[in-house]
Amino acid sequence: MTFQEKLSYYKNKIYCYPWRFLAKYNIYREKGKPIQYVTEDANWAIKSVGLNIKKEMDILSPNKLEIVTNPSRITKRIVHFGSQYMWLSWGQHMSRTNKFISTFFHGKLEDGDHVKKHIYKFLESLPRLSKVITASTLIEKRLLSWDVDPKLITKIPLGVNTRIFVPTKQETKNSIRKILKIPKDAIVIGSFQKDGIGWGNGIKPKLIKGPDIFVDTLKILSNKGIKIFALLTGPARGYVIENLKLNKIPYHHSYVERSEDLTTFYQALDIYLITSREEGGPMGLMESISCGIPVVTTNVGMASDVINNEKLGSISSEINSHELAQKVENILNILNKENERLKEEIRKEVLRFDWRNIAKEHWSKVYKNLI
Repeated sequence: MTFQEKLSYYKNKIYCYPWRFLAKYNIYREKGKPIQYVTEDANWAIKSVGLNIKKEMDILSPNKLEIVTNPSRITKRIVHFGSQYMWLSWGQHMSRTNKFISTFFHGKLEDGDHVKKHIYKFLESLPRLSKVITASTLIEKRLLSWDVDPKLITKIPLGVNTRIFVPTKQETKNSIRKILKIPKDAIVIGSFQKDGIGWGNGIKPKLIKGPDIFVDTLKILSNKGIKIFALLTGPARGYVIENLKLNKIPYHHSYVERSEDLTTFYQALDIYLITSREEGGPMGLMESISCGIPVVTTNVGMASDVINNEKLGSISSEINSHELAQKVENILNILNKENERLKEEIRKEVLRFDWRNIAKEHWSKVYKNLI
């Protein structure tokens, strides 16, 4: 373990020990709601998932679920960790009177020694888990290939708030582009994520998110004479911004703290582009489609579960900039023929992923049986 990992290990152990000891002898009992959903403090995808499930669960089955960031005191409850990293950080130290669930969004042995070590630890922890939730068929198959018991796995996709992420008319799209100073004849390609290492400028790329592939794909399209404009949100985008400048590709970057504020940015797009080498969802896949925007993506996360026809988007068979660029061109040809009607068809496909339905699946497939 690194020094930071050791520090985290002993800190969490010290936090949990008194409550674990007191619960063992029935001296202390947690007074929280029966389902405790554990998220990180950082305002990103894992926290967003938990908050959306809670919002819909409060309607579906009130007073059953609450969000926590420090689970050390929890006893005799169902504890759902929003990621396998949080599960491994806390679960081994907590009271055995709990029933534990962990979501496993992504990760493969080929992602490097650190990820491989993490996966082996996760597999060793399985006897302590009542359920493993994953969002995609791709990851479900991966878990099965690692000999995880099929009865332990439940596939529940990531959701999207279809009331917030909505399509817009061409006039509104034009107005948004005017505010963002996007040329009228530009093809606007979006990427709304964090793909730099750390929380600074992000000059050093987080390669698993594919910022290098994103820039290369836009460079190929630009060199073909297509008037590309990159619309970016998210923190730590320095690598992408510097390389777009280097290749003279125009862009706009805004940092958006609240996910609901992304809607207008999606509405300004022609295509949303995902170039990651590994993903759990991603959220951008669901949000863009909910706004009627087709997606071109590498074959990661939920892509193959969601994109089931060429009108929704296109999946690259390889993590390859040239193939992705060709997929973008193919989608542009479709958009030129049937833009407005296409938005409606894309929108219909995503309604089944509304958080209302996803929360129901968590209740009926997992929580109800454990509570």
